[in-house]
Amino acid sequence: MLSIVSTPIGNLGDITLRAIETLKKCSTVVCEDTRVTGNLLKQLGIEKKELQSFHGYSDEGKLSFILGKLKRGDHLALTTDAGTPGISDPGFALVSRAREENIPIEVIPGPSAFLTALSGSGLPINQFVYLGFLPIKKGRKILLESFLREERTVVFYESVHRIEKTLNELAQSLASQPHRRIVIARELTKMHEEFIATDIENLTATAQTLMKKGEFVIVMEAA
Repeated sequence: MLSIVSTPIGNLGDITLRAIETLKKCSTVVCEDTRVTGNLLKQLGIEKKELQSFHGYSDEGKLSFILGKLKRGDHLALTTDAGTPGISDPGFALVSRAREENIPIEVIPGPSAFLTALSGSGLPINQFVYLGFLPIKKGRKILLESFLREERTVVFYESVHRIEKTLNELAQSLASQPHRRIVIARELTKMHEEFIATDIENLTATAQTLMKKGEFVIVMEAA
């Protein structure tokens, strides 16, 4: 059995009872960073158990090793460092192979940063497109220009190191739509959680005064 377990994105209180129970009863936790997940288990009062790292640099051998444990009937829980596995981590590769091998899979839903940002944005979210992190170089300019025609709400992640540059590029690419609304969500579910509502016309000024700390989710109104 492979249990896909969502974990808090900041506030430990967001862990679900079902997630705690699953992490207690599984034999192994497959995670991005064993230190992060080990600390989470400690905070939840869960006794130490086997932790297997599985991240963007894991090779086919590691994937085969984990699949072997599942085929033997072991109960494994898949987690990410924060949030829902498979969204911005390589967990999908394990889930896909497990499906191919007809291994039983269950999902324990929970927190997700981009869904949290959408819910608090005040923008229409009956239709949206999630983009993860924008490409750093190849295809970036074309993607930014495509936002001029995007008829759905757009949501994506950005790092603290690139947030000001990205906001300035958005302001330049979408200058012909000055009143298009933008919501910047920062440090979601944490002590310094912040939602900043602005528009394209004022985006450059917002970028300059923005607190450059934490993790960011950008929600942009449809064209």
